[in-house]
Amino acid sequence: MKPPFLEYLREHVVLADGALGSFLYEKGVERGRNLDLLNLQSAELVFSVHEEYIRAGSQLIETNTFGANLFKLREVGAEEQVREINRAGAAIAVKAAGHQVYVAGSLGPSGINFPLDEEEFSAEDISQAFQEQTAGLVEGGVDLLIVETFTSLQEILLAIQAARVVAPTMPLVAQMVFPARGTTVRGKDAFSCGRAMAEAGADVVGTNCGRGIDAMVTAVALMMPLAREGILLSAFPNAGMPEMDGDRMIYPAQPAYMAARAGEMIKYGVHLIGGCCGTNPAHIQEFRSRLKIRPVRIRGESQAEPQESVPRKEVEDRPGGFLSSLQPGRLPIIVELDPPTHLDVEPVLAGAGELARAGADAISLGENPLAILRTGNLGVATLMRRQAGIQTIIHQTGRDLNALGLQSRMMEAHLLGIEAVLAVSGDSASATDQPGVSGVFDLRSYGLLRMLRNLNNGLNLAGRSIKQRTNFSVGAAFSFRAESPGLQIQRLEKKAELGARFAMTQPLFTREAVEEMMAKTRHIDILIFPGIFPVISARNAEFLHNEVPGITVPLELRRQLAAFEQVSDQRKAALDYTRQLVETIAPVVDGLYFISPLNKWEIALEFVRQVRAGNWQGSGRADRLRTTHSTH
Repeated sequence: MKPPFLEYLREHVVLADGALGSFLYEKGVERGRNLDLLNLQSAELVFSVHEEYIRAGSQLIETNTFGANLFKLREVGAEEQVREINRAGAAIAVKAAGHQVYVAGSLGPSGINFPLDEEEFSAEDISQAFQEQTAGLVEGGVDLLIVETFTSLQEILLAIQAARVVAPTMPLVAQMVFPARGTTVRGKDAFSCGRAMAEAGADVVGTNCGRGIDAMVTAVALMMPLAREGILLSAFPNAGMPEMDGDRMIYPAQPAYMAARAGEMIKYGVHLIGGCCGTNPAHIQEFRSRLKIRPVRIRGESQAEPQESVPRKEVEDRPGGFLSSLQPGRLPIIVELDPPTHLDVEPVLAGAGELARAGADAISLGENPLAILRTGNLGVATLMRRQAGIQTIIHQTGRDLNALGLQSRMMEAHLLGIEAVLAVSGDSASATDQPGVSGVFDLRSYGLLRMLRNLNNGLNLAGRSIKQRTNFSVGAAFSFRAESPGLQIQRLEKKAELGARFAMTQPLFTREAVEEMMAKTRHIDILIFPGIFPVISARNAEFLHNEVPGITVPLELRRQLAAFEQVSDQRKAALDYTRQLVETIAPVVDGLYFISPLNKWEIALEFVRQVRAGNWQGSGRADRLRTTHSTH
């Protein structure tokens, strides 16, 4: 039996098949005929093409479903058969593959022009189409999914996210077209696109089709830094630029030439290699005979200086300084205090001291939340550590620094004694209060988690030793929406895989929401701190509900507060509501994350004292995880 695909791919170069469309035309299919319908009309022909590629040496074959989405099938009156056609295409390939060849379910572009004209088609329309296609492929028994030949980054991210709704854990390969100089037709470079695809949920990123193999080598070279981070790369080149010979389309690149150039891409970190337009079993056979299909060292790694390395599981299992410092037998508490918008930090430092004495375990500090200028959280966190003796969690966004600056800042944080980082993409820079600001976003949340895992492993993003390991407890944001939790839970699963050991949520206001969240995430090896926001007035509650993304204040609470005319009465009712909420959930949660309203730490202080007076131990999960994970 074949081993799990990603596990095998990390240790081997996998040889995929070549083109289906152009090869089917070579086999006599009338040019212009819808190829996806062949899954129902000529299953034997499709089966025979798969067989020829397998005999040539393909270790992975793709389903004949590239255009089998709602929009393209509507053109031939088959829009009601989307699921059936994809299921049949998968079944044919699975039958041909047997027990030793992987089957990838192929999804191509929708055929709708991007950027979208929302009056004609919405993003939800496109997403539903990709979800329907994915469902058919999964039902047909594919081993993995491959979204390929996309020219629009917006569309491929939509396709990846849609596929993840249907198949959250299935391996997924994402490939774009970079026709010249390693950029898309709209000028987006291969590195940025690869990063975005990986962060959207792709396990393997790469390129296919385009203007021939030379252009593809350029694109793969740009993606090489991703390979150094451990992101798997793929490449499926065309057999050169085609030319018409009568009614035949001729592709000039010979198998031997393509095999030699494919070898270059393997040195850049490609682990999944195949062919696109114009390639056929002869090309795949040449690839098999000419290439050394074995694990390769990524070009650029130092041969003279051995790198420190730790098995991946060991790194992921390290809880870091903050989680290791939690006291056994009591409910962990995090309190958020934002740095001020000025340089008078003494009130915030005084608040941290009071919270520490009351029994808070850590102070969480945002990084210019909502893109509003504040004193840097690293400096404030360092002062808190020194003066209050409390653990601090600095939020690190990808908005304000490039990948170089981010790594440098985290190395600095380690030297200053910081032992916890919350990795978040960051709010858009469009709402900033400062002129001329734009977001950087070299790294978003997934990329930041990979970076922190590397640093905890003693390596930078280039794979070079930093001569020490950082000791960060790595955290992630989690937005739980009870009405549609699936996608966010999938993202949390991915973040845990990338090394997140704890998560902090958006504010939750009901016992039912907290209990549902805890139940639906129990399988994830991560501590979850539900956000508790003590609203302080009816106006405050309405603002949060209507103007802050991801926060839903229950109608019952808003009505209850609005019934009081005096703000002081509203505050008393709101705080009573929060006290009752804390009392009902404290015995069962992993920890609590109190968000100080308007940075009023005195309000959070009251709830810290409530928890410590109640002597609640919570779920006890913090103790179990601390004893389960080694601290190496």
